[in-house]
Parts: sequence; structure tokens; C-alpha cells
Amino acid sequence: MSKSPAHHRPPRKALFRRRTAPGAVPGTVDTDPTAQKPVIQVFSYGAKEAVEEPVPGATRLKSLTDRRPITWINVVGLGDAETLQEIGRTFRLHPLALEDIVNTHQQPKVEMYDDRLFLVMRIPQQNEKISTEQISLFAGPGFVITFQETPGDCFDPVRERIRSNRGRIRTSNSDYLTYALLDACLDAWFPVIEQFGVRLDELDSQIAAGNSSRIIAQLHSMRHELNTVRRAMLRQREAIGSIVRGDDDFEFFADETRLYLRDCQDHTQQLIDAVDALREMSADLREFHYSLAAERSNETAQFLTIIATIFIPLSFISGVYGMNFDPKVSPWNMPELDWFYGYPFALTLMGLTASAMMFYFWRKGWFGRRS
Repeated sequence: MSKSPAHHRPPRKALFRRRTAPGAVPGTVDTDPTAQKPVIQVFSYGAKEAVEEPVPGATRLKSLTDRRPITWINVVGLGDAETLQEIGRTFRLHPLALEDIVNTHQQPKVEMYDDRLFLVMRIPQQNEKISTEQISLFAGPGFVITFQETPGDCFDPVRERIRSNRGRIRTSNSDYLTYALLDACLDAWFPVIEQFGVRLDELDSQIAAGNSSRIIAQLHSMRHELNTVRRAMLRQREAIGSIVRGDDDFEFFADETRLYLRDCQDHTQQLIDAVDALREMSADLREFHYSLAAERSNETAQFLTIIATIFIPLSFISGVYGMNFDPKVSPWNMPELDWFYGYPFALTLMGLTASAMMFYFWRKGWFGRRS
């Protein structure tokens, strides 16, 4: 049986299961009415020139792709279903993939729909806590389309390379541009991981200094954030690995570009290793905190025990002298009661007893610290 032509090949099975909202019709674009309206920016370039321009609507996009070899369309905002559907009709994007664009809970994955590549990536957003934003990418012969939820991304290095004609990006096909954008998404994670390391070092210093207020809550929150990053990186590694291995006939990428994608795969593994090291460090800091807390509790209990031990003989002495036996009845009945120095003698005896016990405890290392 002959193999079906590429444009008749059905969409391949997704690496990860698609989650459709309850009651939604599969393949429909159901946008959030409160989301930002799409803003379209176009980079159209070739080996000799590069043009950057905003486009007010989706109707002119097709004409722009015919002017130069490569066109990169960046769409910021997912609040207009008609615009997204117009882009889908213009570039023959599969409706199920368009559905995944607006369902921004997707994990990183890669799919092929005929000769269109669909790639979902996640980039970091740092507010009070780390969160991720979905970047959806379509790529085909001569074009790349990226969709993002909010303004601000990690693609400025790629834009500068296109403007200044650095490297081979202006002389390569759209598969290389796809690699460059994917690599930029991964590079955005390295400063975030470094910041995690700085925060853990600060917590380490606070624990060692005894400033342990809310340390456990901070470590638990940070470990939760690291788990979020790790899950995203694991899915990203699997998606890139499927392209590098050539799973399911990813014919979009040339063999030369797959070599560059191996570098992305290595970066993903480095990020996973760094996250694992940070998670282990956070666990060590938690144990360090518990150990110091237990040590301080033991020192407090030891100090209180010593104080109680010192006062036991003093209480005995004062109890003996508090029995008030009359010395006139018997010469053995506490003659100190009629002695002029009897009371100072009792206080001195107590002081000497306490001093002797404290000296003994100090010699044993139980009281204070000896150099």
C-alpha cells in the first residue's frame, strides 16, 4: 500500500492529552471576553532585507508572506475569536490547534498537522511567585506564527538578530527560526533558576543567624514553585526529544536544524538538573532548620534543668532551717537559730552550694561554653 501524500496525512496523535473545557465543541475557538485584544506584529525578512511593521488586522497577513522568504507573525492577546479564526483560515491551521491556543493551561507539547508544526512552550513570569505563560507556535513553509497572552516576552534577542543580520537566521528557512524562538524560551529560564539559588542562599544565612521566622513557609512555597518549573521542563524535554529522534515523521525540520535542537535538548536537561539540585538544597535547608531548632530547644531544656538542679539543695537547706526546732529543748535542735550570725551563715551556705554546683557543671561543659 502506497503512503498517502503529506497534505492528506491526518494529524498525528498528541504527545499529551488535550483537555477540552466541559460543554465546549471540539475545534471551536472560545475566547475569554476579558482577555486583551490581539495586537499583530510582523517581521518579514530575507538575506538582503528585513521589514518590521504592525498590522491592524488579519486580512493583510497573507499578502505579506509573499513578499519575502520568511515571515514571522507575533500575535499578542487572545481576546478576539474572529481574528484568531481568520489567521487559522489564512494559514490553514487546524481547528483543534486553535482551540489549544486559547486554552492556556496546556503543557509543552509538539504536534504535526499535515505540513504545519504546532508547538506549545511555557515561559516564566515573575511576580511575587513564579508562574508560567503559554506560548503557542505554528510553523510552516516560509512562515512562523507565535501567540502569547500578554505583552512582554523573551524574543528580543531573536528580533535583534533579525534586525542586525547576525548569525545565519536571515539566510535560513522557517525551521531555523522555530529553533531560535524555542531556544529563546529556554534561555529565559536560566535567570529564574539563578534567582532561586540566590533566594536559597539568603534563607541559609537567615537560618544560620537564627532569624528563622516563617522559614518553613518560604521553603515550602519555593519547593512548590520549583516543582512547577520541573514539570514544565520535563514536558519540554519530551517534546524536543521527539523532534530530535524524528518521531512521527517531523519532516518540517531539516537534518541540520535537528543538530541545533539537540542543543535545546541539552539546555532542557541542564535546567532539570539545576532544579533537582535546588529542590535537594531546599530539603537540606529544611533539615538544617529543624536541627538548629532542636538544638536550641535542647539548650533551653538543659539550662532550665541546671537551674532546677541548683535550686534543689537550696530548697533543702531552706526547708531544714524552716523546721524551727527549739534549741532550748535540745542542744542538737539547730543551735544556729540562737546564733547571731545564723541567718548570714545559711545564706552563705546556699551561695557556696550553688557556686560549687555551677563550677562542676561548667567543668563538665554543661553550663556555658569553655574556650
